Amino acid sequence: MSELGTLAATVGELLKQNGQTISVSESSCGGLLSAALVAVPGASAYYLGGAIIYTRVGQAGLLRVPDEAMEGQRASTEYYAALNARTLREILGTTWALSETGASGPTGNRYGDDAGHACIAVSGPIERAITIETRSADREANMWAFAKAAFDLMEQCLREAG
Repeated sequence: MSELGTLAATVGELLKQNGQTISVSESSCGGLLSAALVAVPGASAYYLGGAIIYTRVGQAGLLRVPDEAMEGQRASTEYYAALNARTLREILGTTWALSETGASGPTGNRYGDDAGHACIAVSGPIERAITIETRSADREANMWAFAKAAFDLMEQCLREAG
């Protein structure tokens, strides 16, 4: 199995076993989460769709998040990741949604977060959000680290929900 398939295989298997579905909102992973999920044969049983929400314009246009939901808030936060996960889950009607937002590098983002900063959220029967800091400026390595952390969190929530 490829590295992509290995990354998401357990999550895909748990979703299939439980007859559940997932949608994905990602930013600094740039599609890596969705690619990993669909790299597993049989992904159509659980993967309904995803979006790369790279900017507020993308969030407003693709997820239709109104300005008032972002009042006093910013991207690259647990709030933002959770909002995108909940919104996409509602739009696509999935059991679960996985969301990631961050700064992959080599520099930080416009909000003052250093490279290697990401917030990841799961929305579903269990809702959870985390922040990770790799302290690395390596863009691709950060993308893989963010994806691994996202799938680890998703697997934890799936197992906890039973």
